Amino acid sequence: MNSTLEANIADCTSVSAQDYTPVARMRELQMQRLQAVVGRAWQQVKLFRTRMGERGLTPREIRTLEDVRKLPFTAKSDLRDTYPFGLFASPMKDVVRLHVSSGTTGKPIVVAYTKEDVDVWTSVMVRCLAGCGLHPGDIVQVAYGYGLFTGGLGAHYGAEALGATVVPTSGGNADRQIMLMKDFGVTAICCTPTYFLHLIDRAAELGVDMKELPLRAGVFGAEPWTDSMRKHIESMSRIEAFDIYGLSEIIGPGVGCECSRHDGLHIFEDHFYPEIVDPTTGETLPDGSEGELVLTTLSKQAMPMVRYRTRDITMIMPGRCECGRTLRRIARIGRRSDDMLIIRGVNVFPSQVEAALLQIEGTLPHYQIVLTREQGLDQMEVQVEVTPQMFTDKIGALQGLHDRLQGALDHVLGIRVEVALVEAYTIERSQGKAKRVIDRRAT
Repeated sequence: MNSTLEANIADCTSVSAQDYTPVARMRELQMQRLQAVVGRAWQQVKLFRTRMGERGLTPREIRTLEDVRKLPFTAKSDLRDTYPFGLFASPMKDVVRLHVSSGTTGKPIVVAYTKEDVDVWTSVMVRCLAGCGLHPGDIVQVAYGYGLFTGGLGAHYGAEALGATVVPTSGGNADRQIMLMKDFGVTAICCTPTYFLHLIDRAAELGVDMKELPLRAGVFGAEPWTDSMRKHIESMSRIEAFDIYGLSEIIGPGVGCECSRHDGLHIFEDHFYPEIVDPTTGETLPDGSEGELVLTTLSKQAMPMVRYRTRDITMIMPGRCECGRTLRRIARIGRRSDDMLIIRGVNVFPSQVEAALLQIEGTLPHYQIVLTREQGLDQMEVQVEVTPQMFTDKIGALQGLHDRLQGALDHVLGIRVEVALVEAYTIERSQGKAKRVIDRRAT
């Protein structure tokens, strides 16, 4: 571990000094890092250099923080179009980690990390967890998915570096999760909020009272959730629930997190420069105005993201948090400007569903996605119209079609969903844009 990271972690185990940096000093640091990251992207990333050239820009034109508005946006489609390594700014010999995130086609979105990037990721996760009241000696159960998904390893590295004991359960197997939580004396859990709701319900069925466990904090993310869900979680378990924000394209979890005031999420803006723009025009909006969150990585080496359009709708909250941190805050995110769904922490696009269905003969190009919530977990059913011939054929043929559709969806989405075959013309037709998603989840 390098000395810079060790210093960061030493600060974060109590109260992170970076979180209280005077505003003028923060802006100076951001300017230095912005110029450096623009120079790196311009030199190493062909797409960025081309777009800068189209605007008649070179890194020399970026003289103030406000000049960030001159720079071109980056979008998820850019990562898809340059798959797999087209946006890398570091040679592969310097890349120590690859993760992937869901895209709108069968190809994933690839993100890369150098050793220095992993150190930054670890340090911001330490700051997140410290801000949630965790400290050395805590026992942290990480029930986010491990592997290519960034959630599990991000929380794991941060908790270990904080000095906590990590229980890397990953997702699934609720009975084992509850057993270990009880037997190990777990004091904090990191997972999606809907999965924790499921654990609460399952614990009750097993005769385990969450309120009697030493569990005192939950760090929940990877999907939107409401204050009403927070209140329900806290009333059923007596924990304090914290909202954490991140996305793989930027670094993973750790871009921002709530503090004990629960009044917005502090963005670690010494590493991630936030803007709010009009989702339609792209014009920058002032603090207090709702719009799309745009982030620029200020210290990312392997894959710098300049003005990345997250599609998350929020606002930069005016004023300083009562906790005293000087870091700016965003309001909690409840919706997106595109059609992406987040099901049990996995990004799902209707266009992915359509692509999977069109691979299979015997179906019609009419489908609908129905979202429900059972025992605290989001459920997704894909209703698919099939040809009249298929419905008049043998039952075995229908079952075979169902299984092929199920397999195609599992492969493309990376998550298990239900498939329902329906007769032709039973899905309502629209005179305008088709309504592909029916959301029956309680708010």
